[in-house]
Amino acid sequence: MERTNKKLIAVVGATGLQGGAVVRALQANKQFKVRALTRNPAKHSGLADEVVQADLNRPETLTSAFEGAHGVFLVTNFWEEGTDEAKQATAVVRAAKDAGVKHFIWSTLPNVEAISGGKFHVPHFTGKAKIDRIVREAGFVNHTFVIAPTYYHGLVGASVLHKQPDGSTGWALPLDPTVRCLHMGDITELGSIVAGAFAHPDEAGNGEYLPLVGDFMSFSEIVSTLNQQGHKFSFKQVPKEVFAAASFPGAAELADSFGYFQAYTYLGSDSRDQIALANKIAGQQPTKFSAWAQVNFPAPKNARSGAR
Repeated sequence: MERTNKKLIAVVGATGLQGGAVVRALQANKQFKVRALTRNPAKHSGLADEVVQADLNRPETLTSAFEGAHGVFLVTNFWEEGTDEAKQATAVVRAAKDAGVKHFIWSTLPNVEAISGGKFHVPHFTGKAKIDRIVREAGFVNHTFVIAPTYYHGLVGASVLHKQPDGSTGWALPLDPTVRCLHMGDITELGSIVAGAFAHPDEAGNGEYLPLVGDFMSFSEIVSTLNQQGHKFSFKQVPKEVFAAASFPGAAELADSFGYFQAYTYLGSDSRDQIALANKIAGQQPTKFSAWAQVNFPAPKNARSGAR
């Protein structure tokens, strides 16, 4: 009897980090039936109660994908080749509205352009923020904005740790390491906020912004936390121009991101009330960086255990 009353939630980006976390949290919640949207359903069968084919660049695939859905969670991937986030989001919002979706949750980011008065150019933040209005004006019965933080695992991945000139391993970034400005978190915990918002639309479905924040730190605090756990990392502040001229794609935008963080923080404003509401809606306190690192980024014990 209970099964038929479960509300169906369609999750866009279900095979990614955010969407995957949302699928798992909704399934654990037991109140919902989950429909995972993916371009390759055959590759991901068993991912959710239903796995259906949908492509954000082909709006005609979205109509049936949202049929019968009570809620939709949307995240878009700025970094994917050829992505036009505004176009994709507009297509999803339109299709969801046409399908009679009641609650729409959009994974957004702060509007750096507005916050900094145009001083910093961070399209992968601002582009998402500009979609908020499209969601707001669509007239869903309920809508919610969630904000992903700096991912813990993104801070300590092989791609960001480098050999320094003095032989140590660490970070070389255009950022004052003493400024506390990074809102961070374990991205797998975003799912609990999304599931909580779908479960409590009265508290979290009226255009609230719900950021996932496990910790708020300076880079000095990050390095010292890791080194207390047995690592030997260093941090070197480099000039913005030097970093921006690096050969990897997106270096200039990343340099501006760090400038923005230092001046305004990751979330861009005092977000304590929003964070408190997000944690209440999630029904749990998010994991602190030190606890996450201990489990997910343990220091090598000694040379002997190098094989492990």
